[in-house]
Amino acid sequence: MWAVAYVISIVAVNWLFTVIPTIGVWQPTSVIVGLVFIFRDLAQRKIGHWVLPVMLVGGAISYIMADPFVAIASVTAFLVSEGLDWIIYTVTKRPLRDRILFSSAVGTPVDSIVFTAMIGILSPINVIVMTASKMVGALVIWGFMKSDKE
Repeated sequence: MWAVAYVISIVAVNWLFTVIPTIGVWQPTSVIVGLVFIFRDLAQRKIGHWVLPVMLVGGAISYIMADPFVAIASVTAFLVSEGLDWIIYTVTKRPLRDRILFSSAVGTPVDSIVFTAMIGILSPINVIVMTASKMVGALVIWGFMKSDKE
């Protein structure tokens, strides 16, 4: 179920980046990008590293349904940030919920910078809003897992 929600959220956000115009230096879709990361964390919790092929499926569908340029930027940014996320997640010997939070704190700004730079809307406001949106998602998962005692 979470993997399906993840694919749908990837396609929806990439499509929204295609159809909603940038206002000055700000892209309004930046506010909801964190939903993708919430669904990714929940999917990864259930299916492990199989989440990477699921992300590629979302990217492929986005390539067809949204602007291919946006889909390529999305997948590229995710792969770069996911690499950093994986290193921190793997190396850190903290509880699972803390590894998710620490790896997100490093990976989310990198994802935001790479994505916005690739689609030509790199600005401090977009990076801050997108990073904050993603970190809210990480904090939701962290809080959920903390209450779940995992």
